Amino acid sequence: GAVLAQAAQVAAGQHHTCALTQDGGVMCWGQNTYGQLGNGTTGDSSSPVQVRDLTAGVTQIAAGEEYTCALTAGGGVKCWGRNSSGQLGDGTTTHRPGPVDVSGLTGGATLVSTGVVHTCAVMSGGGAKCWGQNLGGVLGDGTTTSSSTPVDVVDLPPSVEVQAGGFHTC
Repeated sequence: GAVLAQAAQVAAGQHHTCALTQDGGVMCWGQNTYGQLGNGTTGDSSSPVQVRDLTAGVTQIAAGEEYTCALTAGGGVKCWGRNSSGQLGDGTTTHRPGPVDVSGLTGGATLVSTGVVHTCAVMSGGGAKCWGQNLGGVLGDGTTTSSSTPVDVVDLPPSVEVQAGGFHTC
């Protein structure tokens, strides 16, 4: 495996861990059943592996239960791994072993946060969008309908941070 000399940020999922490198790349290690390591395979790795197509340009990472997301310098969000509830945001429920763009979020995001099976992003205009499983209304759109693409959080005052918890969002 590759050697991770310095990390700018670390994010831990249920059975995998990822690191944002000093030069904006992403490396992950651990269990890889659904491709949550992002290297195009589903083979586990006990040492860091390079996430496919993310060698630079990432500013923040977040790890969900068995998936991972990255915020790019241009404000886009990319996710990979388990997608059983649409938590990758690409409009499908297909597991992805490498990064895919979140539908409609190729720019304008300033923060990404992952729960167990839902994901949220803060937008530069002050709003927030969430996607994935909507158990108990965690997506904040006033419904309990899951969505594999981002939906607007309703009645949210301007915020600078949104954190997705296990099965809640604040």
